[in-house]
Amino acid sequence: MKNNGYYTGYVGKNHAPIGNGGYQSGLMDASFDYWYAGHGHLSFYPKDQHEIFATAKRNTQIEIMDEGVSDFFSNEYKLEGAKHFLNQRPKDEPFCLSIAFNLPHGASTSTMKMLESDPEIYKSLYRDEETPLPEDYIAKEDIKTPKLPPEILHVNDRQDIYDFVDNERDLKERMIRNMQAVTGIDMLVGNLRATLKQLDLDKNTIIIFTSDHGIFWGENGLGGKALCYEICTKVPMIIYNPMSPINTKGIVNNELVQTIDIAPTMLQYAGINIPNSYQGKSLNNMIEGNNEPIRNYLFTENLWSTHFGNPRCESVQNKEWKYIRYYKNENISSRDVMTIAKDHNINLAKLLYGNHDPQIAVYQTYIESSVNGEPPVYEELYHLKTDPKEKNNLINDPIHNRKLKDMRTAWKDKINYARGEGKAKILRYTFDSQAEQGNITMPK
Repeated sequence: MKNNGYYTGYVGKNHAPIGNGGYQSGLMDASFDYWYAGHGHLSFYPKDQHEIFATAKRNTQIEIMDEGVSDFFSNEYKLEGAKHFLNQRPKDEPFCLSIAFNLPHGASTSTMKMLESDPEIYKSLYRDEETPLPEDYIAKEDIKTPKLPPEILHVNDRQDIYDFVDNERDLKERMIRNMQAVTGIDMLVGNLRATLKQLDLDKNTIIIFTSDHGIFWGENGLGGKALCYEICTKVPMIIYNPMSPINTKGIVNNELVQTIDIAPTMLQYAGINIPNSYQGKSLNNMIEGNNEPIRNYLFTENLWSTHFGNPRCESVQNKEWKYIRYYKNENISSRDVMTIAKDHNINLAKLLYGNHDPQIAVYQTYIESSVNGEPPVYEELYHLKTDPKEKNNLINDPIHNRKLKDMRTAWKDKINYARGEGKAKILRYTFDSQAEQGNITMPK
């Protein structure tokens, strides 16, 4: 965001409805010097949903974003829909560009139609024999023993966009679409690097590539996200610093890093002090070849369990073991909510997600309940070193009682650290409050 001479840009998808009025507040838009993004999901064809992309030359998401990236660097500003809060990007000054894909997320791959106007990479089909099923895939009709008890994970409430895992034909179709989308993203990143080189910015521009979550492709009969298994929580973390020593290039590191480490890493690179309140760790020393551990244990949680049958769960892990806790799942069926919306002509998005304020009490309870002693109703213990796919739950194996005790102690320590001291604070980062402080300019 705007910060003391740093030129900032945002291209793609914004899924942070902050400010009074959420997406309509204009807060996110005005917080950047260059804005070419849509609020909420983009669809594979963003022009259908977002006016800002209406004048783009191309119709598909990644290619429209590629136009935005080119426009950000060109200083010609040919994209009529893009918002410019400065006349041009200052040359020879630092910049920060965020590129947020809505692919290969199911909300976008599910809308791919192989239209005549699509680039060729999105229209090709592979024969079934060329698309292998994931290892441990189980079709819905073949599930004998669910991975998680039905009272914990309400499979029948799962989001419709993940139903493709239920049978082989739909799964392979979606896998093809996913691979095509990833190929498109790879091409955009290639174009970005070529642009940086052309502008003589490739030798001092740091690139960070990551994602928000992984996804199940029918392994053990599961679909979707919102679980603490490795498939969901293990995401790419690629940091390319062309200024790093040559002997550190291409290093693969197995340290326990998290997405909360990205902000402090960027701040340190930018020469900005890291706030004491940050729980993420700067990864700069690791990138430069220092092998000191980032952390001994990694804490993960899913609090997004107000609908879609998701269980509230927490986990702690080190490089060898993982311990997962689940709590009561007493949420109303999302499919019942959808039926109510249809029967009474109610906007489904508002009914499911609603105004965020009423949800504060719900999530506040979720945040505090386990710290305050709510017991788990189901637990799992996995030896990741010998069981990386988390097949064998060792929670009831007396041989591992000592390890279970250690992991429960680690969980207690890490969740207390994550919650911090004192009462939780609710900060409303509203448009008006930021304008009063002079941090942003109110749009006219």
